[in-house]
Order: sequence, then structure tokens, then C-alpha cells
Amino acid sequence: MMRNWLSAGMGECKNFESPHYQGRLSGPFLDRLDLVIEVAVIPPRELQDLAPGETSAVVAERVAEARTRALARQGIANALLQAQDLATHAVLEPAAKALLERSAERLGWSARSFHRVLRVARTVADLAGAAEIATAHMAEAIQMRRGLPGP
Repeated sequence: MMRNWLSAGMGECKNFESPHYQGRLSGPFLDRLDLVIEVAVIPPRELQDLAPGETSAVVAERVAEARTRALARQGIANALLQAQDLATHAVLEPAAKALLERSAERLGWSARSFHRVLRVARTVADLAGAAEIATAHMAEAIQMRRGLPGP
């Protein structure tokens, strides 16, 4: 089991991963979350040996370029796209479409969840500078959704 901030006992609620706690979170509430990212605890000894990552300025520039791409394409941010506009602005490669459909069926997603994953995949593709959503973009978006408990 991967240790994260909560399971390592560093948060106030040490039992977030327990089925009892997660069962208290309503499905409609969870349905409104776009991303769930698990952050592993890195032991202090390993922190010193980590290679430097990208600077905030580099990441901010990439995000600004992705946002500019989205605004030029559709006039609004990807997160604000209406469900009926996704077919026009979130064009999927055939394999990415198949992956999305299989995942939605297997994981029991609602229509809201399906559309949220599609919007996130559109953003991932924009960050990569891609016109169409490829399988890798879709897989990344699905992975960011899979951390949610239940359908």
C-alpha cells in the first residue's frame, strides 16, 4: 500500500481511506470532484537526492499556453464547456474514445463524471499542445478520476 499524507498519520483524519469514512461522502458530492491526486510521502532522506523539477515559471507558461489554446478554439475555458459542446471541441482519437467508453462503463460513471473526465482530457491534450485527445491524454484524465471511491 502506498503511504500518503493521510495514511502516514500526518493529517487530522487518519482514517480517510477507511470504507466507513468514505461511505459518509455522498455520491453527488464526489461526482462534482474533477481530480483526485494521491501524493506519496517521500522520506526526508530521499528528498535531498531528488533531481530538481520544473520551475513554477515554466509550468505557469505551459498552463497559460494551454488556456490560450482553449480560449482561441472555443472562447471559454475547458472546465466551462457545456456537455453539448464537448463533441465539437473535445475531439477524440478512436482509441481514446473506446478507452473512455470502456472506463465509464466499468467504473459506473454518471453522465456528469463522464463529461468531467472528457473536459480534463481536453485540458491534458491542450497542455501537450495536441489538437485531438489521444489515448495517453484520456488515460491520464481517467487516472486522475480513479482515486474517487465508488461510482
